[in-house]
Amino acid sequence: MSADDVTILLVEDNPDDEELCVRALRRSQIKNEIVVAHDGVEAVEYLLDQNAGERAHLVLLDLKLPRLDGLQVLERLRADPRTHTTPVVVLTTSDEQRDLIESYNLGANSYIRKPVDFTQFSDAIRAIGVYWLSLNRQPPGSLGAVASPGRNVINTG
Repeated sequence: MSADDVTILLVEDNPDDEELCVRALRRSQIKNEIVVAHDGVEAVEYLLDQNAGERAHLVLLDLKLPRLDGLQVLERLRADPRTHTTPVVVLTTSDEQRDLIESYNLGANSYIRKPVDFTQFSDAIRAIGVYWLSLNRQPPGSLGAVASPGRNVINTG
């Protein structure tokens, strides 16, 4: 599987942050398919209630979400063998120490506080892309196949 085949699930309830994140990914020349879940329930349904070929390979997870918060989403992902090794990057405005500690205790792979400045935010997104889509290697079979089209997919490439 090439880096371009990796599907990104962005779990973000704020439309402005969603747009900034997608724009930063595209400006960083990240052309991967991006699926957006607007709350924790949508994220869990997408990742756990779908066929194996419809799961994301990288999750960018906000913590402050309606219906099911990001920590609850993370806990459910790590409890399920199908998503136990899916990379999860917490991308949040939270600067709370307890959120940071709990995210790692629940199995987050990375915790990034969203910078307020768009240039810094773009730099952070570019770094996420370079690391998770180019440098990082996953165990065989842990990523699954590419997501199917038509499920809140943003095609901005």
